[in-house]
Amino acid sequence: MSGFLHSGRQLAPLAWPVFVGQLAVLAFNTVDTLMLGRLGSQALAALAVGSAAYVTIFVGLMGVVLAVGPLAGRQFGAQNLPAAGAQYLQAQWLALLLAMPGMALLAWPEPFIRLAALEPAVADAVRAYLRPMAIALVPALLFTAYRGFNTAVSRPKAVMVLQLGGLLLKVPLTALLVFGAGPVPSLGPAGCGWATATVMLLQWLVAREILKRDTFYAPFRLSRWRDSRPHAAALKNLLRLGVPMGGSILVEVTGFTFMAFFIARLGATAVAGHQIAVNLVSMMFMLPMALASAATTLVAQALGAQQMRDAQRLGRHALIWGLLIAALMGGALALLREPVVNLYTSDATAAAAAIPLLVWVWFFHMGDAVQTVAAGVLRAHHVATLPMVFYVIALWGVGIGGGYHLAFGGAGALGFWWSATFGLLLAGALLAALQLWVERGLLRPQAG
Repeated sequence: MSGFLHSGRQLAPLAWPVFVGQLAVLAFNTVDTLMLGRLGSQALAALAVGSAAYVTIFVGLMGVVLAVGPLAGRQFGAQNLPAAGAQYLQAQWLALLLAMPGMALLAWPEPFIRLAALEPAVADAVRAYLRPMAIALVPALLFTAYRGFNTAVSRPKAVMVLQLGGLLLKVPLTALLVFGAGPVPSLGPAGCGWATATVMLLQWLVAREILKRDTFYAPFRLSRWRDSRPHAAALKNLLRLGVPMGGSILVEVTGFTFMAFFIARLGATAVAGHQIAVNLVSMMFMLPMALASAATTLVAQALGAQQMRDAQRLGRHALIWGLLIAALMGGALALLREPVVNLYTSDATAAAAAIPLLVWVWFFHMGDAVQTVAAGVLRAHHVATLPMVFYVIALWGVGIGGGYHLAFGGAGALGFWWSATFGLLLAGALLAALQLWVERGLLRPQAG
């Protein structure tokens, strides 16, 4: 028990700033949901599909860029600070390269619109929302590299402060652009997109200034011209780990974003209820995600320092902490689902569509927590390809495939949530077993 509590004390200082910061990032979508909820189900439906399209593209690319975390974390653990800094510089180039195709997909969202089978008015609102979000993608990915590097070198508070500052600006700017005031017209869903793009750009510019001026970063030599240019070998190394990482995260996220596209076919009310439920579950997910980030950092640093026993202890205890916390949080939301949903909307039909979905949240969240923490620990071991295969089977095969069959077989949106819950539980079991296997030395950790 003392070892378990000691691991918790090690994980907490790295986890809580990530949790607060990512909660602030998620609150961007919460702010959009709350404000557009006042405009009715059509505005919420446009946000649900538009944000699902953006998240699908951003999160997949983000996962590739975040390979900087395990790689820089090992160098930091080995006390090779210039090498850790070089990983960050190359991650910046990778972010810029990946942003180009991502922007093109967001600027032409017709595949997502057709997949959701939207009515013309909602489709136009989705296009208007995604135009500024295409611009936001560049600073968002650059900031992702900054976030991954700072977490790897045990400095997550620097990221948290910027994320909280971004939220403070996002709230009034979104209200102004969504509802309009004086000479500023009401832009509806498009206002949410322009507010996010503005905040992301300012957030990245401030991050650049911090890297230049804070003496903490001097030993990492981030101003070196030679290492600031793109290097094929370094980019290939990032991609070797980053592509399966990004693939895993993409499969995980599309397991939920595609739910929005298919549920949109059931009507604006169904997808509005789904949007509320997804936002609540996403907020809860931030805590296991923060714990996974802390576990990735500490396990990678322990491996870099050749402290194998500590790496094993931290990985296993992080998994148990994640399951315990998820059981408590999921149970609380399941019990309080009606008053919580009523905070989101005064539309009785949207609320009635959301409340039944949260009945499954308890098991859903526990499966989500276990798979997230286990995946984070495995990335520290540079094991990423097999987890991606597990995600495809569990989240696409069971979650989306089974959900489509149930939803359009008469179960409606609830059918997707049933299947998603079983898919997450399966993914959690497979990844936890793989983590224990790796830690016991029965599977040799290898890049990719």
